[in-house]
Amino acid sequence: MIIQALLFIVSLLPLSQPATDVSLPNLNIKTTMSDNPYYSRTDTAKLNVDDEEWKKILDEEVFYIARKKGTERAFSGKYWDFEGIGTYYCAVCGNKLFKSDSKFGSSCGWPSFFEADRPNSVNYEEDYTFGMSRTEVLCGRCESHLGHIFDDGPPPTGKRFCMNSVVLDFEPDQEGSK
Repeated sequence: MIIQALLFIVSLLPLSQPATDVSLPNLNIKTTMSDNPYYSRTDTAKLNVDDEEWKKILDEEVFYIARKKGTERAFSGKYWDFEGIGTYYCAVCGNKLFKSDSKFGSSCGWPSFFEADRPNSVNYEEDYTFGMSRTEVLCGRCESHLGHIFDDGPPPTGKRFCMNSVVLDFEPDQEGSK
């Protein structure tokens, strides 16, 4: 019931671009990872970058979701049903977020994970928007909005990290293992 209500509410949210433009291959990408001076898959130091600077670096959809706390439409993102084996990073700063062995098919329309890669990979903040009480998930390095966490996930944690695909980068494992 709660998931259905959330899906309905999210479907009413305005998007900065049509839903067909949400998947990464269709975006007009303003920058590449090499053009982003803050992007690093090894540096875990906290970033303190204002939205004016991020807007110069990030493409419009990533900026909208990551920095303005937007949401991509359910079932429209690149990773909602993706089954690749590897690691998910923050598309804004490169922070390691999730391994594919914690990803599961929740049928909610967004990529779902039952645990973050490290305790400090993500931060949490209470979110009372749209008349709901939820817990927002933020990147532990750049504080970008990633999605929300719910208590209806599978064992061993019982958690469901419901993330936006557009703020995730995926790198496949070289060994082919989860």
